[in-house]
Amino acid sequence: MKIFLIGFMGSGKTYWGKQLAGRLQVPFFDLDSVIATTEQKNISQIFTEYGEEFFRYREKETLEEIVNDHEEFILSCGGGTPCFFNNIDYMKKKGTVVWLNTSINVLRDRLLSERTTRPLIKAIGDAELKNYIVRKLGERKMYYEKADVVINEENASIPAILGLLGHA
Repeated sequence: MKIFLIGFMGSGKTYWGKQLAGRLQVPFFDLDSVIATTEQKNISQIFTEYGEEFFRYREKETLEEIVNDHEEFILSCGGGTPCFFNNIDYMKKKGTVVWLNTSINVLRDRLLSERTTRPLIKAIGDAELKNYIVRKLGERKMYYEKADVVINEENASIPAILGLLGHA
């Protein structure tokens, strides 16, 4: 079983990924954390020093390495992962893609306190953050909607997610 969790930054992918991996007793990976460890820099440093294009190439390579090196896992993908290099189609071929669909207001509230660790929103003011989320979600939604399973994150629970995945 290979499960890919997708959704906007702040949607709960890492939280739910760890919970699911523990329950299913499979390895958990956070794609951004694996990249940061490999590069020996945090994601903000990678974006600042090398740019987004470099990061997106590393993201694709790391995604493929995890898929090829592990029989089963739960993988928390970055918010933009599905939107580049046909990653969404690749993930769908290799496993089950789950979109954690989280409301704009919940995303805004969560991201207000996490801005310093997220390079794409670091310089965005409080008032502009909601507009940024709405705009980016609009750009990414067509990729997210390709997911095999959609979960409204605010109502998520481990039993509900497992039921939707056929592991009840």
